[in-house]
Amino acid sequence: MQAKQFPYLWLAVLGAVFFIPYLGASHLFDWDEINFAESAREMLLTGNYATVQINYQPFWEKPPLFFWMQVAAMKCFDVFNPQSGFSPEFAARFPNAIIGIITLLVFYRLGKKLYNHTFGVLWALGYLGAFAPHLYFKTGIIDPTFNLFIFLGVWYLNQSLAITGKFMPPTKRRYALWAGFFVGLAILTKGPVGGLLWGLTYLTYWGMNRFSKNFFLETYQAVLIAIAVAFVLACVWFGLSIYENGWGLFADFIQYQIRLLTTGDAGHEQPFYYHFLVVLLGCFPLSVLAIRGLFPTKDVYVENASGERFKKWMMYLFWVVMILFTIVKTKIVHYSSMAWFPVSYLAAYHVYQLKEGQWTWSKWLSAGLLFIGVLMGIVLAAVPIVGQHATALTPYIKDPFAVGNLQAKVAWLGWEQYIGVLYLLGVTGLVVTKKIKELYLLTACILFAYTALVVPKIEAYTQRAAISFYESLKGQDVYVEPVGFKSYAQLFYFQKMPQQAISAEELLTKPKLDKPAYFVMKITADSATKANPNLTFIKEENGFLFFKRK
Repeated sequence: MQAKQFPYLWLAVLGAVFFIPYLGASHLFDWDEINFAESAREMLLTGNYATVQINYQPFWEKPPLFFWMQVAAMKCFDVFNPQSGFSPEFAARFPNAIIGIITLLVFYRLGKKLYNHTFGVLWALGYLGAFAPHLYFKTGIIDPTFNLFIFLGVWYLNQSLAITGKFMPPTKRRYALWAGFFVGLAILTKGPVGGLLWGLTYLTYWGMNRFSKNFFLETYQAVLIAIAVAFVLACVWFGLSIYENGWGLFADFIQYQIRLLTTGDAGHEQPFYYHFLVVLLGCFPLSVLAIRGLFPTKDVYVENASGERFKKWMMYLFWVVMILFTIVKTKIVHYSSMAWFPVSYLAAYHVYQLKEGQWTWSKWLSAGLLFIGVLMGIVLAAVPIVGQHATALTPYIKDPFAVGNLQAKVAWLGWEQYIGVLYLLGVTGLVVTKKIKELYLLTACILFAYTALVVPKIEAYTQRAAISFYESLKGQDVYVEPVGFKSYAQLFYFQKMPQQAISAEELLTKPKLDKPAYFVMKITADSATKANPNLTFIKEENGFLFFKRK
């Protein structure tokens, strides 16, 4: 059975092999992964699927669609039953693994429709073999799902607007309906930013057509249909939320979205070039391959007008995402992850033109692939080396918490650094011989090995001591709270039950408690808090301090 005969089957199997194994190999990472999984767990426990909660209080930051997907996985795998054989981490990450498989199939189908089988394969393999896109399909965060919905909204808008004429034929209307459906799903996944990105991309396309009156007259009906469908779909939940909780929660949600775009969160105010650097390094090797396609080129191949038109949509979508989130003051890695989709198309476009002989391989392309590829290989090799020689390195580290983290007892095999060395050598050989598909597959294999062997050890240094402490208290009638730092781990891994919300400050200062309370601090906590006379010190472990109050 050849891959060309059954491409969808082969891609589905390939995605399943790379994305599903080892989903539960490490605990969920604070904050986002644990935050979202905890909201899903509280939905499951309370049976309240209309209102997203965290710590059993309304959580207005995100709509519920992704949490519903996690709830479905948790129910399917019965993860809170010790006999099920599946971990909560596996279920929390499973929806994105499925989204990853679907994304590969979508890329192949659209690439084949625009060009041919070869283009579809290049597009799908490129996304499978890029650093951040590959890794994000093995996480429990919202963005991989959100990004696919936005992308499909743009694709169907492109398909609808490609059908010109004064009257709207059924096909054009159907494409517009699908565009609105997927934009509505994006809004239900992450909020109004889904509609904002889609709308700004259309406005940019219109603007690049010099705000042509004819373009507007030919497109406005399809755009209005899409907006109407997205609005109605979004209102299904927003209306239910308002009915259940009143206007207050909805107002908090809108205020949060505005605040997210206009103010910077502490610790997330990065330089203006931050997202460009994230995409360049995180989306390697796609990012280097896509650079030539990020700008209009004179060598337009009119024999494939549909591919060229979609290339414009992808260029505009990329710049909308990058400019918008460069302006936004809060800068987090996954905010610009929507740009990875157009980057993947533009990279496939570049490689396809190389294979067709339309473009030539430049020395700058080789230099860019080699420089970043070797850099990534060095980083992959360096992380295990740091772990294996932590004791020797700690005298040179000034952060007491980081020093404490590196004291964790982690069983290294002693050869994990050679994963990075292999990647360094492999990139060099494949770039010199100009084998791009093989470079994608090498990257995917290296990332698979890294997530299985190295990522769990990284997690052991950064948070496992605290999580193990929370797990040890699971099922006990006690309070558990972090002090001096933000975390959701105590909720998910202690499996907190519904109860009156009491802050850590109250638990520390109330004259009397109705049950024991446990506290976790970082070693860098202020002296007065650590010296609280109500607390009994239990232990110090890997940069964390553990206390009890009777």
